[in-house]
Amino acid sequence: MGEAPALTRPGAPALILASASRTRARMMENAGLAFEIMPAAVDEAAVKRRLAAAGALPREVADTLAETKAAAVSQRIAADRPGALILGADQVLEFDGAILDKPANRPAAADHLRLLSGRRHRLVSAAVLLKDGQRIWGCDDRASLVVRPLTDGFIAAYLDSTGDDALDSVGAYRLEGLGAHLFASVEGDFFTILGLPLLPLLDFLRGHGVLEA
Repeated sequence: MGEAPALTRPGAPALILASASRTRARMMENAGLAFEIMPAAVDEAAVKRRLAAAGALPREVADTLAETKAAAVSQRIAADRPGALILGADQVLEFDGAILDKPANRPAAADHLRLLSGRRHRLVSAAVLLKDGQRIWGCDDRASLVVRPLTDGFIAAYLDSTGDDALDSVGAYRLEGLGAHLFASVEGDFFTILGLPLLPLLDFLRGHGVLEA
């Protein structure tokens, strides 16, 4: 990835995104970052169950998942890519004291939208950078969103239009697309809502000599 005019400095450490998220990759590419994609093989459900049993807060869940993803890739490539920066990221949706996972299928997506209809929820996005297995940076940010009252007819039409895209994100929506039709109000950073605290990440990379300042 990173086909846009890159602002990465010559000789900078390799930047590797430990995620299969198309949205995160597109954000980074549009920001002029040169990077590689290496999705992490992590049992997120098992990590969430462990954290839930420990009473972890949504922010802690997102941060732990982000670091776990980065660590999985870091361990996989440690011998071949010393000095590489491994970026892990995750997002959780907090609603009424609970965390909603990505819907598994269309009926689950419809249930999520009915649940959120007319109510406020929060998105928590976290990002972590590892270098040679050590955490060198982390950030989490939150946004608050209010879904307008949704009719069953609208939900059906929306899911017809979005197709499987509704299953790729928590809340069954992408705010940058048709998901904008779901909301009455949005408070927070746009990039955070998309799943990555991009501005703090760029600031760190500039200070770390990866990007032109």
